[in-house]
Amino acid sequence: MSTTEFFFSSAATTMCAKLNLYDVAFSLFCLFVFSSLVQKLTAKGPMLWPVFGIFPSLIMHSNCLHEWITKALIDNRGTIPFRGLALGGSRGIVTADPVKIEYMLKSKFHNFPKGKYYRERFSELLGEGIFNADDQSWKHQRQAAATVMHSVRFVEYSTESMQDLVHKKLLKVLENLVESKVCIDLQELLLRFTFDNICVAAFGVDPGCMSIGLPDVPFAKAFEEATESTLCRFMVPPFVWKALKFFDLGFERRLKESVKVVHDFAAKTVQERKKELAAQDQDINLDEKFDLLSRLVSLEKGGKNGYFSDKLLEDFCISFILAGRDTSSVGLAWFFWLVSIHPHVEKNILQEIHDILCLRQQKDVKNSNIIFTTDELHKMVYLQAALSESLRLYPPVPFDFKEVLEDDVFPDGTTVKSGDKVLYSIFSMARMESVWGSDCREFKPERWIKEGAFVSENPFKYAVFNGGPRLCVGKKFAYTQMKMVTASVLARYSIQVVEGFEVAPKTTTTLYMKNGLMVRLVPRN
Repeated sequence: MSTTEFFFSSAATTMCAKLNLYDVAFSLFCLFVFSSLVQKLTAKGPMLWPVFGIFPSLIMHSNCLHEWITKALIDNRGTIPFRGLALGGSRGIVTADPVKIEYMLKSKFHNFPKGKYYRERFSELLGEGIFNADDQSWKHQRQAAATVMHSVRFVEYSTESMQDLVHKKLLKVLENLVESKVCIDLQELLLRFTFDNICVAAFGVDPGCMSIGLPDVPFAKAFEEATESTLCRFMVPPFVWKALKFFDLGFERRLKESVKVVHDFAAKTVQERKKELAAQDQDINLDEKFDLLSRLVSLEKGGKNGYFSDKLLEDFCISFILAGRDTSSVGLAWFFWLVSIHPHVEKNILQEIHDILCLRQQKDVKNSNIIFTTDELHKMVYLQAALSESLRLYPPVPFDFKEVLEDDVFPDGTTVKSGDKVLYSIFSMARMESVWGSDCREFKPERWIKEGAFVSENPFKYAVFNGGPRLCVGKKFAYTQMKMVTASVLARYSIQVVEGFEVAPKTTTTLYMKNGLMVRLVPRN
């Protein structure tokens, strides 16, 4: 072959190769567009892109994710399908249908566990703790938690510790900040308070987050970093966070470092408590130590459980802290904001507090000396209604999900396959007229009161505290804590949000306020 022939032959081969490459790329593009159009025209719910699934839609609506999902659910009778990235393998449905939620949480509870997807993401932080467990492990821990938390001793201890933290820490810090005439990030302050409170209840240890000056506490800081890094795993595909974990990079590196601090603290506390209790007579320690850890150790020591290893004690208490820290503080922040923009609700709460105080024999108690008793808190029906209504509109955990164990069919005929994820949006359910009526978006405590008494709602319509076998064992603890904080603060201060301050939910698995809650506290006469 001559040089000229060889040149033209090579050129022709190269052109054919390029032409084939262009043809393939163009064909794939056309296929992508055609598939997208077909999906848009035939499927219900948000756009599920070829290869990328729902991910691009989530990014486009990341600033208003909860409202966007709510609209999609309303437009599609409460249930929509979803599919994640092709390499992620995530698929299933999103729902706000109380019937489906009851089916998952109660009727077919065994077929909708938390599942591997959830447990894998929380494995470093929570281990085998109750918040991350399924099956027999969960049952054992649930029974132990119920035994301890419903005991008279724990209820008395937790109530007294709340009173101490409110009056000796929270109110003192607020008084100091008011005297300094500074604006307060109330959400951040409440996070500190609930962290101290839940640590005292779980470990019998006060971390000191609410000390005057609001110091940084290594354990508290590490716990917050560990929580935030863990939540990042829910925001990215598995191959991303697993790669970061393998190479020890980014948020996975922060997670590893912070988890070590958290578990070192928990391990040290468990060992010290066991030594302390071992040095005492059993009857004496039962009368002296009432925190969750001490009670569990005492149950083990008395041969009444025989299940908790040292590691599981650590995991259990860390789960308890996670469940109690963010939920109560976030719920309180939204409550104070709602009350500040609904003066008539604030007026009704103050009137109820005034009426209850008037029943006291000593009626000339100054605001600064008011300490509410458990019985007085129980009588605060309107306050409990306002808190419940706030939690309805702004649930601390805006959505939850289950993993399908075996193929199943919901009562309305919706089918799910083994391995599917079923997300249920508690935030969206509160905004659906089909569930809560035409006034569903209104802050209306009165919807919880009938003939002067507080009336609970169907837990599958109001899934803030979960439902069925996994109904929150700390529900009573949470209400007592929130009522004590809100009554004590509102009796002393009017809360005024800084003018022009933007209040909006943050796009995470916990409904934090994106910018915090900057307020001024005005002392009442």
